[in-house]
Amino acid sequence: MPDATKRVLLAAPRGYCAGVDRAVVTVEKALGLYGAPVYVRKEIVHNKHVVTTLQQRGAVFVDETDEVPEGATVVFSAHGVAPVVHDEAKALNLRTIDATCPLVTKVHREAVRFADSDYDILLIGHEGHEEVVGTAGEAPEHIQLVDGPDDVENVTVRDPEKVVWLSQTTLSVDETMETVRRLRERFPSLQDPPSDDICYATQNRQLAVKQMAADCDLMIVVGSRNSSNSVRLVEVALEHGSRAGHLVDYAEEIDEAWLEGVSTVGVTSGASVPEILVRGVLEYLAARGYEDVAPVVAAEESLMFALPNEIRRDLKAAGLSDKMRHDASFAETGSLH
Repeated sequence: MPDATKRVLLAAPRGYCAGVDRAVVTVEKALGLYGAPVYVRKEIVHNKHVVTTLQQRGAVFVDETDEVPEGATVVFSAHGVAPVVHDEAKALNLRTIDATCPLVTKVHREAVRFADSDYDILLIGHEGHEEVVGTAGEAPEHIQLVDGPDDVENVTVRDPEKVVWLSQTTLSVDETMETVRRLRERFPSLQDPPSDDICYATQNRQLAVKQMAADCDLMIVVGSRNSSNSVRLVEVALEHGSRAGHLVDYAEEIDEAWLEGVSTVGVTSGASVPEILVRGVLEYLAARGYEDVAPVVAAEESLMFALPNEIRRDLKAAGLSDKMRHDASFAETGSLH
């Protein structure tokens, strides 16, 4: 019999966002069109399972462009790259497929536009994150990184009347707004970006966690440790009342000791996490009496992005439709989608 004192609150939305789906499908389609190996610069998305699965299918992940053999096919990750990376690829005569999330591309274009207008650009984000490196590379002489509220005091600008802030798309909404508040205290004329830089999926996943956190004795976030948006979900859960919170890649990483005295477990996943990993966590919990699963719906998502132009062109030439976004063999295994 189910234990009436045990339940799971399951966040919605969770898991894959439109940009991640587009990037993963891009690598799948590239492998189908061109055959293995297809090289990918950096992790296509920050998820251990996705990277391992694509490696098994013939994707080769490299850290730098010069690791790709001359003339080969290379996919740029969803996090985006700096213009110099495109130049490197051209010099090696590489076939490039740009899987940068369109929402990241939007931030790149904002950076170029404000740099052309000679603004100082304050980029809120985490030092070393691939998305930040790519955005900063669009206008390095105009951009300085602001790594959270405590970094605001280190900011210097040429003209306080010509300052704008942009942000990494996967940050904590609350922490970013606090950083902006402190920046505006120092620079009252600070200009906002034309539209919100933190992506819709990041905001929606954090909103769901905020709604359920106070009711949770434990929050389990499925995601990898190098996934900024997944790490943020744990932080948001703890900040909004969850008694404990942990990040796991797989159900097997759950420590049974975490469940001692726990009646309500919250479950969600980062924007680069395939649903099969969440199902594994739910099965693990059900086997331990947490069979009652109640959804917590914060928003509805239906956005989809078109595949990169290069992939759509070659699919058309091969007589294939890019509307069939997932190959049947991949869908049947459920390994990614």
